[in-house]
Amino acid sequence: MPRLLKKMSKKIGLPPGTLVHIGERKVEKVRITAIDYDEANLEERELATIEECFLFRDSPTTTWINIDGVHDVDIIEKIGKHFNLHPLLLEDVMNTGQRAKIEDFDSYVFVVAKMLSYDQETHSIQAEQVSLVLGKNYVISFQEQPGDLFEAIRERIRKGKGRIRKGGADYLIYALLDAMVDGYFLVLDHIGDIIESAEEDLATNPAPQTLETIRMLKREMVILRRFVWPLREVIGGLQRGESALIQKATGIYLRDVYDHTIQVIDTIESLRDMVSGMLDVYLSSMSNKMNEVMKVLTIFAVIFIPLTFVAGIYGMNFEFMPELKWEWGYRMALIVMGSVATGMLCYFKRKRWL
Repeated sequence: MPRLLKKMSKKIGLPPGTLVHIGERKVEKVRITAIDYDEANLEERELATIEECFLFRDSPTTTWINIDGVHDVDIIEKIGKHFNLHPLLLEDVMNTGQRAKIEDFDSYVFVVAKMLSYDQETHSIQAEQVSLVLGKNYVISFQEQPGDLFEAIRERIRKGKGRIRKGGADYLIYALLDAMVDGYFLVLDHIGDIIESAEEDLATNPAPQTLETIRMLKREMVILRRFVWPLREVIGGLQRGESALIQKATGIYLRDVYDHTIQVIDTIESLRDMVSGMLDVYLSSMSNKMNEVMKVLTIFAVIFIPLTFVAGIYGMNFEFMPELKWEWGYRMALIVMGSVATGMLCYFKRKRWL
């Protein structure tokens, strides 16, 4: 986040619509792929230049153009000019810190969402901004890097499974959004496993490492909430929107994605409550552990106070002490001190303080 804010300072004073890449550059070279299909035919290829995708704009078939890498101003600008995309839309594509949103430009619909994944090595949530443009017979997707949850959608298109080859561009954008929402469930499964493990540690032996895990979980839950909550408005806007680009039949599927989004949000809120409760349990456990230590120390102190008193009395160097020259004095003093300590231990045991 600090890096993102620092890079945003580059735009200070520039006119609206100025294309400046804001965010982390995740690929060296932009990769462009295109899938053109209908119910009977399919053409898939990787494009060497951005100009090769221009012929798909007026194609009667459905076209999916995917661009991996949003740092190249020239490519973004060219595709924007050819498809008549608004400069502010292109600006949002290159600003990877965007909040999930939807904008209707009449001739096309612009959607921004976050694709989430869980990194097993760093134990953190990885977020990637995905920008989608829905046209009459095309969908353009802008991603920060290759490798995503969309491969399953590509396989469905290649094999002609389901109704994706029969549906239009609106059904395709539904499928892409549905894949991203399904990815949220995978992330939540990983978070749930970590929470379950942390709860076991809390029940057995809470340690400073457990507190660090709880802090990490709280941070990840904040990130999840910030990314998922706005998506509910996006899906709802697509579902309730009056755009002619979205058919009534597709609205039913969008309603299903909306329900899944609500389910994700409910799960996030439940996990947040669990993590907050875990922090309270950890603090209580540490407080109880400290109290146990203090109780043991207090008991030892209480036991040794009378023993110290007896030892102090007979440690005085007065000449005419009554028991000073008594043959059994030393043994009797030890017996008295032992009896006092044993009696106090028995008393504490009966009171269940030990």
